[in-house]
Amino acid sequence: MLVQVRRTFLSALPEAKRSVQPSRGMRLVQFQAPHVPGTRLGLEEANGGGVIDLNAFDPSLPKTMREFLEQGEAALSVAKRAQESGQPALKRSGVTLLSPITRPDKVVCVGLNYVDHCQEQNVPVPTEPIIFSKFPSSIVGPYDDIVLPPLSTEVDWEVELAFVIGKEGKNIKAADAMSHVAGFTVAHDVSSRDWQMKRNGKQWLLGKTFDTFCPLGPALVTKDSVADPHNLSIQCRVNEELVQNSNTKQMVFKTEALVAWVSQFVTLYPGDVFLTGTPPGVGVFRKPPVFLKKGDRVRCEIEGLGTIVNNVV
Repeated sequence: MLVQVRRTFLSALPEAKRSVQPSRGMRLVQFQAPHVPGTRLGLEEANGGGVIDLNAFDPSLPKTMREFLEQGEAALSVAKRAQESGQPALKRSGVTLLSPITRPDKVVCVGLNYVDHCQEQNVPVPTEPIIFSKFPSSIVGPYDDIVLPPLSTEVDWEVELAFVIGKEGKNIKAADAMSHVAGFTVAHDVSSRDWQMKRNGKQWLLGKTFDTFCPLGPALVTKDSVADPHNLSIQCRVNEELVQNSNTKQMVFKTEALVAWVSQFVTLYPGDVFLTGTPPGVGVFRKPPVFLKKGDRVRCEIEGLGTIVNNVV
């Protein structure tokens, strides 16, 4: 039986409905292409199609997602015009997708935020969000390698729904929270369990923030593309074995509640990334525990948002 969470700002949130993917939303990406230098902004076509070069469509647009989001509706309207323009797309094989957001001001993470993950550990469901962080330097792209650090022998997988802030705010009410969210993406919260659970006073930061420990992507899917982010299938496979299989409706604290809670403590800025917790099936709680090793391949997928695939080296 699901445990009731006693937080007043959750009581008014709407009941989950089955996700429908409207056609008017956008899949924003950062990419590199051999014919132009540096990072560029693009629109990923549906079903793994090509990438529309937004900087070619309008050279005045910034070339990073964080700067794009800082420009607000003005930049989004340009992207929408590009989507409707019929501009030819670059072939997917000719571009390299980067993380949809790089160098955010902060990466906010949430622990024990799935009811079924709490049940897996036989721990109480939290009555307030458990917040920790990764350094932005841990972010890598959707198909980049995860590098096993020499300092750790217990590296684990965690598929997570992530959302990205699109508008600055402080002390944001839950009812207004979605106006501050730009969209959603897939995250892999790679975790060094020995450093998280045994070392450094059992504080989580160092175990969570090794370089390459935050793959994101493949796109920032704008919120108007996701009818209900809290009713999406979420899965992780290691070497094609299904190890995590749940639904975001199991989240204890939903997007609106997390924005409201965290913004009481810090100002949220465009580009800030929230990782919203993982479902059951992680390696550390298996009997015996299982950890990532060189040569493994991890696939994280969320319904309607896409799939990221990272090799372990």
